[in-house]
Formats: sequence, C-alpha cells, structure tokens
Amino acid sequence: MATPTIFNSTLTSIHQRRRSFQIHCNYNEVSNLDYNRSLIPAIHHQKQQEKRRCEYYDLSKELVPYKKAWDWQKSILKQRQTLIEKDEEDLSDTLLILQHYPVYTLGTASSEEFLNFNRDDAPYDVYRTERGGEVTYHGPGQLVMYPVINLRYHKMDLHWYLRALEEVVIRVLSLAFSIKGSRVDGLTGSWVGNQKLAAVGIRVSRWISYHGLALNVTTDLTPFQYIVPCGIRDRQVGSIESVLKESVSSSEERGARDMFNYMLVN
Repeated sequence: MATPTIFNSTLTSIHQRRRSFQIHCNYNEVSNLDYNRSLIPAIHHQKQQEKRRCEYYDLSKELVPYKKAWDWQKSILKQRQTLIEKDEEDLSDTLLILQHYPVYTLGTASSEEFLNFNRDDAPYDVYRTERGGEVTYHGPGQLVMYPVINLRYHKMDLHWYLRALEEVVIRVLSLAFSIKGSRVDGLTGSWVGNQKLAAVGIRVSRWISYHGLALNVTTDLTPFQYIVPCGIRDRQVGSIESVLKESVSSSEERGARDMFNYMLVN
C-alpha cells in the first residue's frame, strides 16, 4: 500500500468516526460506544444538546507550526471560558486536525532526563507545554487531533475522556486497516502489540479540555530515537505504515517457510 493511500485512508476513517463518535459532536449517534461499561452520560438537557455543534478545521494535509496551533487552542479556550464567566451557553466543541513541522514537546512536569540531547543544541524546536505526559515528537506524516471539548456537556471524568480518545484510534485502525489496536494497563495511548502508534496528552481547565492525540501514520520514526518517548524505555514507537509493512513481511516469510517445508516433504 502506497504511503499517500495509507494517509488518505486514515483521514477518511477519522472523518467517518468524527460523525459518529460522541466526544466530537452528537450524543444521538453514539449508542454503540458501550464497551464493557457505559461511556455515554445521561442526557439531562436534551434541548440544549440538540443545539450543540462541532466546529471542525481540517488542516490535515498542511504543516502547521506548533506554536501557531498551540496559540490557536488557547484562544478557543479563552473564548469558551469567557462564555462561562458571562453565564452564557457554550454551544460548540472544536476539532483541529493537522500536521506539524518537526518539533519536540514536553508536558508540565516532564523530565529533561528523557531528552537524549542537550536542549541548547536540540535537533528541532522544543516546547514545554501545560499538557500532561512526558516528551514526544511531532512531525510530517503524523495526524495530530486537538479537540477543544467542554466536558460539562459530555462527562466530567478525565479517565473516561482519555479512554474515549484512545478508542477513536483503536476503531480507526480496525476499520481502515484491519489492525488490532489495544490499550496497555497503566499507560495511555493506543498500541499495536509492543508499539505505541498514538500518544495522548491533555490539559483541562474549568472542565474544558484541549491538546489531544497524535497518531503516527507515515511518520519518519528516526526523531523518536533522540528522546525516550513518553518516558517509556521498554517499549517501541510505531506507525500505521510500519505495522502494515511488518504484516506483509511476516506473510511473505510464512509463505516462503511453508513452501520450503512443502519442498522438503515432497
């Protein structure tokens, strides 16, 4: 599968999930989200929910400087907080989808011991942000999704929200590529085996969440070698492209082995 096809297939699947996944827009389209426990809160204000909308900015084929996207999120956050202060209805959630120029970002309490370089001589720009989590890398070929969500209208539960973000990726992997994604106990993100394909890091202020998740689609994984991604030393970072290549390689290897065994027997 060619690289552009992988990227476009991922985008198509994300667009489809955006229409049906609760955290992005509409309560009424998500009755299938209960996996072992309900992710759907009770609807106490039906009329209010019917007014809600999703402002969706698809910059997925553009490279956006990290600082610009960060400032954009904070601007949206400020607008939403102003509505709260004025006791006005906040009727919109926002979803930004984009790519970044190469950059490293650290969370609020990230340790610089997970940088395998001197920060004064970093290979790319480094930003310390207010999100949770440790250091990660963003770059071309990685889809970054920033939902700015007022959790008051969804569920005021950060664990629920993190699991919901992970579920978006797990479903995209399954629907678009028949890849079995999963979670890892005690860790955030979406995984395929021992490889982390999507990192999740959020910040919540007055129950409005921003930052979000980053999914490696066709990302060059080399820059991850200069950090300890998410502070996890005993696991790997992967991409959709690398997983698909491994799957093809394994299939070819099994086929060659079966042929060799057949020749031995016959």
